[in-house]
Parts: sequence; C-alpha cells; structure tokens
Amino acid sequence: MDINKENKRNSEGEEFPEEQVADKKCDNFSDDTDTGEGTENTEEEKTEVSETEALAAEVSELKAKLEQAAKDKLLVMADFDNYRKRTLKEKADLIKSGGEECLKNLLPIIDDFERSIAAINDSKDIDALKEGVTHIYNKFNKYLSQHGIKPIDTENADFNTEYHEAVTMFPVEDPDKKGKVIDCVQKGYTMNDKVIRFAKVVVGE
Repeated sequence: MDINKENKRNSEGEEFPEEQVADKKCDNFSDDTDTGEGTENTEEEKTEVSETEALAAEVSELKAKLEQAAKDKLLVMADFDNYRKRTLKEKADLIKSGGEECLKNLLPIIDDFERSIAAINDSKDIDALKEGVTHIYNKFNKYLSQHGIKPIDTENADFNTEYHEAVTMFPVEDPDKKGKVIDCVQKGYTMNDKVIRFAKVVVGE
C-alpha cells in the first residue's frame, strides 16, 4: 500500500484531500511556534519580577539607613546641646569662684587698713604711720602683680593711643617733649598685657 495514501486516511478509513492534510501540518507548525514565544515571554516576566524585587529590597535598605542616620543626627545634636549647657555652667562657676577667690585674698589687706586707721587715732608717731601705709600699699601692689596686673609706664613716654588717653595738650618749649607724656593724671593698668584702664595723661605740644 502507498504510505502517502495511508497517511491521508482518517481513523474511519476515509481519505482526506491533499490540501486538508497540508493545512493540518501548517496548524501543527503554528502551534509549536506559539509555544516557543510563550516560553520566552515567561522568562522575561520572571526577569522583570526579579529586578523589581531587587530594587524594592535596595529601596528598603536605603530607607532603613536614612532612618538610622536621622536617629544618629538627633543623638549627636542632643549630646552637643548637653555639652554646651555643661560648658556654660562650668564657665559661670569658674568666673564666680574666681571672683570669690580674688576678693577673699583682698581681705587681709582690708585688715591692714583697719589696723592702720585704728593706729592713726591712737598714735602720734607720723613716721610709723607712713611706714604702715607704705607697707600696705606695697603689699597690695604685690597682690596685683601676682594676678598679672601692672601699671602702664607714662614717665617720659611717647604718647600712645593704645595705652594713653590725653585729657589735655600743654605747650612746651623743649622740642624733645612734644608728643610726649609730660604728666599723668590717673594711672592706667594692664592685665596679662591687655589694657583694663587707660592712663589719663597730659601731652606736650
């Protein structure tokens, strides 16, 4: 029997036209092609889902890091605020205790003045009184020097606006005294080389 003719028969033994057999072969081919495209689409969808999940995980991780950074910032700000308050308090306490110590050290000098005043009323020895007052004066100057306080030099000094304050100008005949301090009305002082009171002086012109 002819094989081609046998393939063209159906289950009931009927023969199909050659055109119908060709159509069936085309249909079978089309079905195979469609199945391949579906597989490719599925692979692409899986890839897209995988990329989306990866991006979502990355966003979640970045969000967690951002939240942690915000918390760390708040902690640093709180620590700095506490440090600032503590520093200000320590500075205020230092100024207060420093002033207290300074005044405390002046009390012995006040005691000397009180004894000197009492001696003025009872003693007739002027030289002894002068010696006592001079002793107190020197003691007080020593105390000021220990704290970095020094008088501003004005004797035969050139007038300097950084240390001197001119209260008046006085004509002088000697050309060498022009622009120089010829008299000090009030002594000036520096503390650790910083002027705390300008010397009031008379300047020659």
